[in-house]
Amino acid sequence: MSLAFRVEKRDQGSALFRSLTIIASVLVALFVAGFLLLAAGVNPAAAYLEILREALGSTYGISETLVKATPLIITGLAVSVAFRMQIWNIGAEGQIYMGACGATGVALFSGLEAPLMLPAMFAAAFLAGGLWASVAGLLRARWQVNEVIVTLLMNYIAILLADYLIYGPWKNPDGYNFPLTAQFVDAARLSEYFNTRLHSGFFLALFCALAVYLLMERTIWGYQIKAIGSNPAAARYAGMKTGLAIFLVLALSGAIAGIAGFSEVAGLQHRLQHGLSPGYGYTAIIIAWLARRSALGVIIVSLLMGVLLVGGDSLQLSWQLPVAFAYAFQGLILFFLLAGDFFINFRLRRVKEDADA
Repeated sequence: MSLAFRVEKRDQGSALFRSLTIIASVLVALFVAGFLLLAAGVNPAAAYLEILREALGSTYGISETLVKATPLIITGLAVSVAFRMQIWNIGAEGQIYMGACGATGVALFSGLEAPLMLPAMFAAAFLAGGLWASVAGLLRARWQVNEVIVTLLMNYIAILLADYLIYGPWKNPDGYNFPLTAQFVDAARLSEYFNTRLHSGFFLALFCALAVYLLMERTIWGYQIKAIGSNPAAARYAGMKTGLAIFLVLALSGAIAGIAGFSEVAGLQHRLQHGLSPGYGYTAIIIAWLARRSALGVIIVSLLMGVLLVGGDSLQLSWQLPVAFAYAFQGLILFFLLAGDFFINFRLRRVKEDADA
């Protein structure tokens, strides 16, 4: 007789088991990241304490954590809306850029004044992000084109389009040849607080989380989205228009991501410039997965990611670690989270095999 293992579908696990699996995935990622730190000559315990101290140990650190978390909350919500219907929007990064371009166009060329400027910028960003994502929605709904490929490839188009604008027609003639637009007027800027970089975009992100929660959990359309994601065939049999729902969900997902672009240019940078986003749209995928598509979970995980990003900046200064470390850590979290998902849904059962068989 010999021993072998068989993969079996696990019954629906408890919420506690799923939560413990997520926590274990993050802890294992921390453990493995510790070896990367050791290879760089850094004490992992000291590095993790440094991250917490820099991100949460002062008013400035907390404000910077909230600043970093703001676009992560918004893009995490954007991605989670699509994930609820098993639609994989990998294009939040490009949708951020399109939202920023829409808001910038209004700020620079509309000639509006307060109080109309900011609402117009918001609407332009919302529409630009939504229209950009709706291309993938139309292709998926009408011709079943894989939305992962379309949204991913459209990221590069959006980023290059933004670069074209800031290197070309929107370039600031008084910017000493740097790739950026002219600064926004005061009417096109969000309010800042406590003499820090914390701006109204953070409160806008919290409002978006509340709106997404109410839409997904308290409306008939939100129920239909989850029903279509769980069983498209049954949803079609029940009379739900799955094609239209796919189109609308991707458009809404992109529109929310566009709000993040508005928040960045109106609240933080006050202009459109090269490298607007350091990868917030890709980090949003990890956030949505960790949060299990929960609006409250998106806020919590985004704040944790904000701590990591602010602390990662500190590690660069203290131990000359590359900025890639923070992103490597995010990749490790996603990798072990996917592994944890396997054990949430399946179990390995030991079986006996006859050696002579």
